[in-house]
Amino acid sequence: MRALMIALLIVLGILLFGFVIFFHELGHFLMAKASGIRVNEFSLGMGPRLLRFGKGETEYSLRLLPIGGFCAMEGEDEESSDERAFGNKPVSRRILVVVAGGLFNILLGLILTFFSLLPQEVFGDPVISGFTEGSVLESVGAQKGDRIVSVNGYAVFSDTDLSFGMAMADPTQMQFTVKRDGARIALPAAAMRMVTDEEGREQLQVDFAIHGEQRNAGIIASRTFIDTFSMVRMVVASLKGLFTGRFGLNDLAGPVGTAQAISEVTGAGLDFGFGAAFSNLLRMIILITVNLGVVNLLPLPALDGGRLLFLIWEAVTRKPVPAKYEGIVHGLGFVLLIVLMVVVTFNDILRLIRGGGIGG
Repeated sequence: MRALMIALLIVLGILLFGFVIFFHELGHFLMAKASGIRVNEFSLGMGPRLLRFGKGETEYSLRLLPIGGFCAMEGEDEESSDERAFGNKPVSRRILVVVAGGLFNILLGLILTFFSLLPQEVFGDPVISGFTEGSVLESVGAQKGDRIVSVNGYAVFSDTDLSFGMAMADPTQMQFTVKRDGARIALPAAAMRMVTDEEGREQLQVDFAIHGEQRNAGIIASRTFIDTFSMVRMVVASLKGLFTGRFGLNDLAGPVGTAQAISEVTGAGLDFGFGAAFSNLLRMIILITVNLGVVNLLPLPALDGGRLLFLIWEAVTRKPVPAKYEGIVHGLGFVLLIVLMVVVTFNDILRLIRGGGIGG
């Protein structure tokens, strides 16, 4: 029965992942239509076409591989004499179309966050309510009623920020900044205690408690925006760690690793019932959609952000980069992206063979 529930949750996860991609392309599609740009095809999935139908000037299709999708606009990658072609529209409209996909992903994260918070009864507020015996944090001067505003420079607005900030910080030199009686106080850095879990991994021991706020409409509304913003900040901080060398290949996960992670988090949630497992799955989909939104807006070739960079150049210089050269850059970027996906997927499979988890 448990295996059946896990399989059902994984199927739900795949469907939700497909919806994340659909919502991204929907952003491009709706903004293109609103900008008067001709859309030749709107597709969910890649590879061979399974279904298709036409409505007006646009062909809608479902393709075999649920790993992407596209919104094919007239004159997007080539010259076109059609006055409604992408390349013939003002640069401001083209910028809106390009960024719409990523922004729609973040919007979807906001919507899903709202629904994920509805069942929650109590919300953590980063105000210290007590300490365990021999607390390191208390020993460096923290007091009950202090509001934690940062951990090693990472700003804290919610319990989610607090957890992530502590996870990212060096446990041997963890420094909290608190707000007390309207004043910001930087507490001395200290080495936090570590504990070993059942699998032999060292984990940070949290030696203090924070206040809990009872659910009401205002808190749910505010936490929807705060938690989504926190997720965006987490993705940005993680990408920064990747580019600075803090995280390596083992910390990346591709489609196989994502499926494994979905299986792990839903399986853990089933210990507390199907509802808890689905809640874990929903939180993971939120992370994926926000991640996709942020990453797609990075100024990298073959991504929306790479195209945005060329459009910003055109807006500033009033001269577009020749389509031939832009195509070469995006083509090379696409090849590198495919190579990265292959390497990461291969690494995912090796981890499964060796019995390691994500990041293990």
